[in-house]
Amino acid sequence: MSDEEKKIEETPAAEEAKAAVVSEETEPEDDRDIILDIKDLDITFKTSAGPVHAIRGVNIRLHRGETVAIVGESGSGKSVTMKAAMGILAKNAIVNSGKIRFSYKHLETGEPDTVDILKQDKKWIRSHINGRRIAMVFQDPMTSLDPTMPIGKQIMEGMMWHYNTPKEEAYNKAKKLLEEVGIEDAEKRMKNYPHQLSGGMRQRVVIAIALSCDPDLLICDEPTTALDVTIQARIIELIRRIQKERGISVIYITHDLGVVAKVADYVNVMYAGRIVEKGTINEIYYDPRHPYTWGLLSAMPDLDTDDDRLYTIPGSPPNLLHEKPGDAFAPRNRYALVVDEKADPPMFKITDTHYAATWLLDPRAPKVEMPPELKARIERMKKEAESVDD
Repeated sequence: MSDEEKKIEETPAAEEAKAAVVSEETEPEDDRDIILDIKDLDITFKTSAGPVHAIRGVNIRLHRGETVAIVGESGSGKSVTMKAAMGILAKNAIVNSGKIRFSYKHLETGEPDTVDILKQDKKWIRSHINGRRIAMVFQDPMTSLDPTMPIGKQIMEGMMWHYNTPKEEAYNKAKKLLEEVGIEDAEKRMKNYPHQLSGGMRQRVVIAIALSCDPDLLICDEPTTALDVTIQARIIELIRRIQKERGISVIYITHDLGVVAKVADYVNVMYAGRIVEKGTINEIYYDPRHPYTWGLLSAMPDLDTDDDRLYTIPGSPPNLLHEKPGDAFAPRNRYALVVDEKADPPMFKITDTHYAATWLLDPRAPKVEMPPELKARIERMKKEAESVDD
């Protein structure tokens, strides 16, 4: 692309672009309940090296029974966003602005209620949210399981803490949960310690613990990263089955777009603490608009490609200690415009459900097509999906 093509006649600042942008606030509502609504979340961490602006204006909405995936490279802010939703941010985190509204029903009366988790104290969150209404499956089960305690006791702990469940009743429910997540000889396994189980079994135990208090929302943080491919598929299928049976909402945090294709209804693509593209699974896979999403899709292994090299996105994610003006992805973006160095792009509306933060969608920008290799791959993906449906 020539220098002339790289120029937008009038270099637009975010304010000037408003005429070309439809805000996310205008997203159409539907009749389904919203269980989690994160609005304009902005978080900075105090460190010895200086402030790190880790989350920059994140908006995520999740409906009851829905599956949303948050995708991006390590350090993009996926886990921090969800830890904020659970109220378990580190002590050096400063929430600059935003709301995290969580909706649930009171067990005793069935009355609906909505709270802003950011306004609740730690004690209330621990009693009413953590493990009880929002549960999290962490990436490495060995760091979330207590090595000194039998797994049966660890599953029972949440029920006894949150609901004062009698010990015998908690024991029987823990045994049923182990069976539900596919662990055979549950009675024997109740007495096992984490080190006596395989990686796949440990991850199943973590899922059993997460389900023990019948949560409304399950957050899965890279739940299959440390597992081999066959076990990965079983864990993903297990989570899907449990979601369908219990009608719970699920958020997947992952860098693996292959996992996302199997589980998600909606996808949020994150980069440098900001959501840069969001849409339905079909919109993100078949009609991606952000160059970063193009890079993530191109980097997926593909056995049918003619190219014998695996694509990688050039460069590295930015150091958030040293914030610069403009689009954080610009230094790695071969389609970057002059304006990308000066102003952060707003969210441009593509459809009612599809948004992307890239100046390439500004009406004044030169027309840029996705890489031909990716276009060919998407066509293959479409044909493959159609053959499966048939």
